[in-house]
Amino acid sequence: MTPDLIVIDADIRTMDAACPRAEAIAMAAGRILRLGTSADILALGGRETQVIDGGDRLVLPGFQDAHVHLMDGGTDMVTAAPLWDVTDLAALQAAMAIHAASVALPIVIGTGWQPGLFGDNNLTAAVIDAVVGDRPAILYDSSYHNACLNSRALHLCGIGADTPDPPNGHFVRDAQGRATGMLHEDAIHHALQFLPALGPDDHLAGAMAGQAHANRHGITGITDPRVVDHNVAAYATLAARGALTLRVAGAALVTARDRVDTMLARLTALRATHAGPDFHIHSAKFFLDGVFENRTAAMLSPYADPPGGNADLMFPPDQIASLFTALDAARFQIHVHVIGDAAARAALDGFETALRANGPWPGLHQLAHLQSVDPADISRIAALGAMANIQPLWARFDPTVPDVALNMIGPARLPQTYAFRQMLDTGAPFCLSSDFAVSTLNPFEIIETAVTRQPAVRDGLTPAFLPDERLTVAEAVQGYTTHAAAACWRGHFTGRLTPGFSADLIVLDRDIFAVPHAAISETQVLLTLFKGRAVHRSAGFPRQ
Repeated sequence: MTPDLIVIDADIRTMDAACPRAEAIAMAAGRILRLGTSADILALGGRETQVIDGGDRLVLPGFQDAHVHLMDGGTDMVTAAPLWDVTDLAALQAAMAIHAASVALPIVIGTGWQPGLFGDNNLTAAVIDAVVGDRPAILYDSSYHNACLNSRALHLCGIGADTPDPPNGHFVRDAQGRATGMLHEDAIHHALQFLPALGPDDHLAGAMAGQAHANRHGITGITDPRVVDHNVAAYATLAARGALTLRVAGAALVTARDRVDTMLARLTALRATHAGPDFHIHSAKFFLDGVFENRTAAMLSPYADPPGGNADLMFPPDQIASLFTALDAARFQIHVHVIGDAAARAALDGFETALRANGPWPGLHQLAHLQSVDPADISRIAALGAMANIQPLWARFDPTVPDVALNMIGPARLPQTYAFRQMLDTGAPFCLSSDFAVSTLNPFEIIETAVTRQPAVRDGLTPAFLPDERLTVAEAVQGYTTHAAAACWRGHFTGRLTPGFSADLIVLDRDIFAVPHAAISETQVLLTLFKGRAVHRSAGFPRQ
């Protein structure tokens, strides 16, 4: 077969141990044909073959993000006021006022306010009412586990003094028992059923914005770890149109209201309807706890700060065992949000129960986040055939935003916080991911933090956070290529540059293996190919 596209004069790192380096690659019909020297590969070309000069630049397989809320984050990009960098209430109000005046949506949305700067103590409906009073408004924090409503939204939701908290959720109240507008965890989802919803066109625009954002950062495959009806509809629409510019695996949400029979029926139907090749439902998503920022992380012993206390698991252990066992038997991957060490242990116990009932198989059940893990449980990840799905960007001291979790974790448990090196040293399978829109989607910012345990120099200098837990650049790249492809169940045809695999590759403006670690976060993706087709090309990169 004559190649339709060739890249020559490049430093190609294939992530394939059988042929780790090459200087040229030939592609046809969306697949890789051959790798070799520039002369050998050029000799394969024909009259219609496009030739790209790599300019001795680093070429890698397309990156894959195995935990990214791509459609919802993209929807925020096109509908919501960005609050990530806001540092005081006046600036927050100004951002919301400008946004409300510029959008005609029936609900006003803000996203990204930082716990540690804002929270139950200072963000209320009255603060939002001062600038947005005519329409319902909801402002999500950076974790999306907290949100604040204005008074109009509180009224529409019917949240009053006598409204009981929903399961796994909490309405924050003042000293007189009145709802302040702040919502924790599933109180958000309770409220959303009463508020004006965005429409299918908004979600479709969000999915398209999200995938374009991902392509600009070299991402050609993802797992969206919480898909519900509107996510499924948008991804399915793009897939049907042939408009996906990356591959999407979906983890369908399971809640504590689910029973084994109804859950399996729903997920089995989703899997059958959305079976790929570019969009497939392959897993089930569980939130076993919340986050430290609103004191819903489940720990084995109480929080270490003066208020103390703890949080319950969001599923009882017997329900975890029955649901995990049923899903494992039906050959679904299980994707679990675990922040506290009690949640991590509960997930591992559930995996162990399923393994005993069903026997081993290469499902690579995902443990996402793993902020605090008891030392006794770290070796269980590998032993149970699970995978550590980690977000290294959080493993640093933030120079601007106080980390309220550290006081709750306390000094005795601090060494087990984002203990990634300990996990890898026990042989735990791992992948890197972003959790966008909770944090940046940029994999190079994340890789830099993985290897330094510090923020980028431009953001401000801080000491390294538990520097013994650093990864190497090579490990981080594995975490975004071969390992991430395995996590997404597409490691048999993506994640490596090898003949027969999908022609998904990226060209970078620097060699991230050779530059100083502090320069990795500045990396720019010059070209992203998905199935041999350019889905991102920087303005200065030549076409041929």
